[in-house]
Amino acid sequence: MSPISTVAVIGTGAIGTSWVQLALEHGFVVHASDPAPREMPDGTVFFDDPGEAVAEADLVIECGPERVDLKRELFAQLDAAARPDVVLASSSSGIGPSQFQDACAHPERVLVAHPFNPPHLIPLVEVVGGRLTSEAAIETTMSAMRDLGRRPVRVNMELPGHVVNRLQAALWREAYDLVGRGAISVADLDAAVAYGPGLRWALLGPIATQALSGGEGGLAHVLEHLGPPTYGWWETLRTPEVTPELERALVEGVEAELAGQDDVRERRDAALAALAALKQEYGL
Repeated sequence: MSPISTVAVIGTGAIGTSWVQLALEHGFVVHASDPAPREMPDGTVFFDDPGEAVAEADLVIECGPERVDLKRELFAQLDAAARPDVVLASSSSGIGPSQFQDACAHPERVLVAHPFNPPHLIPLVEVVGGRLTSEAAIETTMSAMRDLGRRPVRVNMELPGHVVNRLQAALWREAYDLVGRGAISVADLDAAVAYGPGLRWALLGPIATQALSGGEGGLAHVLEHLGPPTYGWWETLRTPEVTPELERALVEGVEAELAGQDDVRERRDAALAALAALKQEYGL
């Protein structure tokens, strides 16, 4: 795999544009292509033809629609145009690379590098190899993500939603059920996470946080003394039926929660940048 100096981003919606911004901030030459051109950050070299965009690239990041048929078609095109030693990485949030890499002549360099939205602010990238992906491609991608200032994690098997979206889905499932049962309001549920475990999870993650709560005994102490009651709670977890009534309760609840906060996205993004810097300062 070649050293990376030029990054090509194919698909410049919200995720793609964020990748472009990130790569530019880290000094890479950035090529971009999208069937619906839009305003791009200064310094972006835009191509109408995605094949031309990737021809001189050292890393390709695809950000197209979340459809297997479209990814198969697009990756076949990118594979034909890019140098054979260049990694082709999909930003797919839930599709495994085995579902489209066999459309390529060089499937060994095809994988998923799933960012968390927005990629230029959230460091996490899930790197997922497929059935035909080479170890060299995975290692190159892990290194490239670090060069982009990201925190890559390697996902060792293909699962719908990878890992992080599955964790989110588990929390959403329980959150929707609790709201639907009338156990808590949408606003109070959001507050319960944001002002409680969410603060700790942002610093260390759920399992390390659990280990710290065990004192000198660590996680082993927690599992021995608090594990059995928790396992009993698992048996009460349910999968809610997302009825029109529940959808309405969720939508109306969050609209009321966010009413009058037109700048909440901007404030959140500024806080995310500050939090990332704070974590780095404290070595977390």
